[in-house]
Amino acid sequence: MLPYLPLAEGLIAGLVVASVGFIVYSRNQRKGATQTLAAARKEAEALVADASARGTEARNQIVLEGKMEILKLREDLDKEAQRRREEWERFERRAEERDRSFEKKFEEVRRQEAGFQGREQALSKREAGLKDREGEIEKLVAEQRTRLERVAGLTADEARREVLQKAEDEARGAAQALARDIREQAKRSAEKDARKIVAQAVQRIAAETTAETTVSSVVLPSDEMKGRIIGREGRNIRAFEQATGVDVIIDDTPDSVTISCFDPVRREVARRSLESLISDGRIHPGRIEELVAKAQKELQNELVELGEKAAFETGVHGLHPELIKLIGRMRYRTSYGQNIYEHSKEVAWLAGMMAAELHLDVKLAKRGALLHDIGKVLTHDNEGTHVELGVEMARKYGEHALVVNCIHAHHDDVPHETAESVLVQAADAISGSRPGARREAFESYVKRLTRLEEIATGFQGVEKTSVIQAGREVRVIVTPEKIDDSQALALSDQIARKIENELQYPGQIRVVVIRETRAVDVAR
Repeated sequence: MLPYLPLAEGLIAGLVVASVGFIVYSRNQRKGATQTLAAARKEAEALVADASARGTEARNQIVLEGKMEILKLREDLDKEAQRRREEWERFERRAEERDRSFEKKFEEVRRQEAGFQGREQALSKREAGLKDREGEIEKLVAEQRTRLERVAGLTADEARREVLQKAEDEARGAAQALARDIREQAKRSAEKDARKIVAQAVQRIAAETTAETTVSSVVLPSDEMKGRIIGREGRNIRAFEQATGVDVIIDDTPDSVTISCFDPVRREVARRSLESLISDGRIHPGRIEELVAKAQKELQNELVELGEKAAFETGVHGLHPELIKLIGRMRYRTSYGQNIYEHSKEVAWLAGMMAAELHLDVKLAKRGALLHDIGKVLTHDNEGTHVELGVEMARKYGEHALVVNCIHAHHDDVPHETAESVLVQAADAISGSRPGARREAFESYVKRLTRLEEIATGFQGVEKTSVIQAGREVRVIVTPEKIDDSQALALSDQIARKIENELQYPGQIRVVVIRETRAVDVAR
C-alpha cells in the first residue's frame, strides 16, 4: 500500500487547490454581479429621471397648448359678442328709423284726415246749395217746358222722344267715329309691329328657290346614241319606259332626249338611269332593269339624307324615319313652280324667327312649319287634299296634337289653337308671295281678277270696282248717298272676309273703299 500513498496525497492536494480556486472564482463572480447590479441601478435611476423630465416637459407643453386654446376661444367669443353687439345696434337703428318713419306717416295721415274733414264740410255746404239750386232749376225747367209746349205745339212726351232720338243719333255717330279711330290706331300699331317682325325675319333669310318642271333633258354624246336607246324594234325604249314609268321623247333635238313625267321622283330615277346607261354603253333590257333598281335605291338613300339635312338645318329633332323620308321627297315636288323642300325650310326659318321675336315656342313653330306641306308629296298616289294627307301622316307617326293643328289650320280648314299655328300660316304666305317664289298660270290669274271684281260689285251701294297691282289691291267706289263713312268701314271688312272665304291666293289683298261727295254750283 505504500506505493499508493503519494497518489492519495496528490489527489488531496489537487482537491485543496480546486476548492481554493472555486472559492476565489465565486468571490470574483459575486463581486462582478454586485458591480453589474450597481450599474443597472444607476441606469434605471437615470432612465427614471429622464422619463420624469420628459413627462414634466410634456405636461408643461399640454398646459401651454390648453392655455393658448383658451385664449383663442376667448378671442373668438369676444369677436362674436362684438358682432352681435354691432348687429343689435344696427337693428336698434333700423327700429328707430322705422319708428320715426311711422310717426311721420301718422302725422301725414292725421293732416290728411283733417283736410278730408274740412273738404267734407265744404262738400256738405255745396250739396245743400246744389239742392237749393236744383229746386230752382226744376222750377225753371217746368216753366220752360210749358213755354216750349205752347210755342212748338208738342207735348212733353213727343219732345222727349225727339230729344232722345237726336241724342241717340249723335251718340251713335260719336261711337262710330270713336270705334273708327280706335280701329285705325290699333291697325297702325299692329301693322307697324307686324311689319317690323316680318321684315326682320325676311331679311335674315336668303334661301334660293329652285323652279322644277315636268320634263328633264339628258345630253347625249352623239345622235347615234338615240338609235341604241330605242333598240331593235324599240325594245330598249319600251323596257326603259316600263321600268321607270316615264315617257321618253326622242325627236330632232340634237344630242339630247327628253324625259316627261308628272311624278318628279320617277322622272329623277329615269334621268339618273339613262345617264348611267349612256356612260356604261351596254343598253339592253336586262341592264336597264338593273340600273333602274340601282338608281331607285340610291335615290331612296338620298331622300333620307335630304330629310335629315332639312331637319338638322331647321333645328327640328325626333322626327319619325318615315316623316324624314317624306321630307326628303319634297325636294322633287313643286307647287306653283316653287320647290316644296326649299319652301318648307324657308317657312320653318321664318316661323321660328317670328316666334322668337314674340317670345313663343320656337320649336313648335319650326316643327309645324317644316311639316305643313308634307301631304303634297302624297297627292300623286292618294286621294284627298294635301292638308288631309299631311294631318293623317302626322297623326300616324305620333306627332303632337299642336303640331297636327299647325298642319291642319294653315289653310283655315280648322280654327287655330295656338299662336304658333298662326305664325306657320303667316310664314307660308310670306314664302309663297314674295316676288319670284311662284309661277302662276295666266288663266288662273285672270279668273282670280274677275272673281275679285264680282265679289266686290255684289254688295249694295257699290258703284264701281277696280283691281290693281296685279290683284294685290281692290278699290271699291261707293255711292255717297247710300253709304256713309261708318258703313264704308264695315263694307271694306265684309268684302275682305268674303274674299278670304271664297278665294285662294298667295299673300294678302288690300280692300280700299272710296266714298266721295261733290257739291257743284254755278256762278252766274
